[in-house]
Amino acid sequence: MNRFLNLKYTIVRNRFAWFIVLLWIVVSLCFITPSTFAKQQFTHEQVNEILFHIHAYYVDDLPLSHIDKSNLEQLFTQLDPYSKYLSETELEAIFSAANGRYTGIGIEVEEIENRIVIVNTLPGSPAELAGIEGGDKLVAINAEDVTDKDIAHVSKLLQEAEFSTIKITVERAAHQLTLALRRQEINLESVTSLMLSNGNGYLSLNGFNNNSFHDVARHLSKLASENGEPLAGLIIDLRDNPGGTLTSAVAISDLFLNTGTIVFTKGRFYDANQHFKARNGDVLNGAPVVVMINENSASAAEILAGALQDNHRALVIGTPSYGKGSVQSLIPIGNGTTALKLTTARYYTPSGRSIEGVGISPDITLTKQMLSHLSKSVIMTGEQTTKNKQLARLDSHLLKAKQLLKKQ
Repeated sequence: MNRFLNLKYTIVRNRFAWFIVLLWIVVSLCFITPSTFAKQQFTHEQVNEILFHIHAYYVDDLPLSHIDKSNLEQLFTQLDPYSKYLSETELEAIFSAANGRYTGIGIEVEEIENRIVIVNTLPGSPAELAGIEGGDKLVAINAEDVTDKDIAHVSKLLQEAEFSTIKITVERAAHQLTLALRRQEINLESVTSLMLSNGNGYLSLNGFNNNSFHDVARHLSKLASENGEPLAGLIIDLRDNPGGTLTSAVAISDLFLNTGTIVFTKGRFYDANQHFKARNGDVLNGAPVVVMINENSASAAEILAGALQDNHRALVIGTPSYGKGSVQSLIPIGNGTTALKLTTARYYTPSGRSIEGVGISPDITLTKQMLSHLSKSVIMTGEQTTKNKQLARLDSHLLKAKQLLKKQ
């Protein structure tokens, strides 16, 4: 478990130098924010620099000769929704997220039976200190009703709140409670785990940042120690995981694979074409794996699910994933305090599938109701008799995953 993927992250500070920042990100919908062009004044040099990078690195070859240089906002409407200009604040937010930090109130949510439910609060976060509990249902954010909104909308409201203090209303046991929480920088641990019955472990990833590989390795070691012997099987829960860095997804996939392709990327410039292969060494020594996904599992989560599925290393259960099959790179602009987040490649699963707009299809499809019965809150904190009944289903899926391995 000491395998480590060395990463280097470089920010260009020389306004006359340009190259792709060595941070490939597979971002989620959470990073799709309104354009900052209306507030930004560009110099002639910056305009030419932006046009040059799009011409050289964007995944599709676009004719730019007719572009009105005074209206770059119109140009970006021709790109995919993940490509945008990043202000200094937005660029810093992306680096913070990639390094396992974010500014917020510290809640983890799931969509359960058409409601946004808080399933966890981060240790030491404003939400934990205010007494927010797992199982609380979100009712409103800053007086805006969110009872019929999805996770993407709720995330956007929390990220774009105008003031540092956010008022949230939650429903608990048929009563409503409104709390004012002040956002603060929080260090994220992207992994939680639990020892289940029959020697099986449960591992939940809520994102892929620069620390996630180490967190996964540490949790797997902890589970094996608690079990007193190697794990008999593992559940990897990627539901509602919006993604993160490509390098993290590759490194975590490599933990479970002895050989084979993990993912490959294709783009127009040389370095956008990469082929990532597994190195020898399976941290579970061939124990069966089940991967859980849903419609909110995106990008890096889809890379991990696709790699294990195509290499017949895991049984994937749930509902089809989101379907984000593109990779973004950060390209410094000017003196390096701002950047382009530009789609520079598309990725493909080991079998050559592009999941853009399609997603990963599970081997076993579960209804949303069945998935809600196996929600993270049920697994981690559910009432014991109900919990045991539902977790027996996971044991049955692990048996199917074991049968899948025997066929190889």
